[in-house]
Amino acid sequence: MPLPPSEALCFHSTSPMELDFSDSPFDTKVFKPHEIEEIFEDPFSIRLLPDHDRPDGEARFYLLGKTIGNRGLFVAFWSDGKNARVVSARELVEDEEAYYERRLADLK
Repeated sequence: MPLPPSEALCFHSTSPMELDFSDSPFDTKVFKPHEIEEIFEDPFSIRLLPDHDRPDGEARFYLLGKTIGNRGLFVAFWSDGKNARVVSARELVEDEEAYYERRLADLK
């Protein structure tokens, strides 16, 4: 998947959201909750809005960021504006890592 999708909108929110890790569909031993929280707090994180509606009507948002330990993660989450439920987490792939680094360089 090329980044960013042409219809995607990048945004950054400074308001804290409560993260919900109950019944997480990913292994919290591989992706620690504190690392996911760090991605949400990364001031250089890239948040992407979905470019199409889901059949179930639930909007999914996507987040690319780095932890304090410089681990690049891609997170998919749902949010009602106050709460966020993480539905997927994985390491950044090479193209996503390069995109994050280019965006970071543009800000410097």
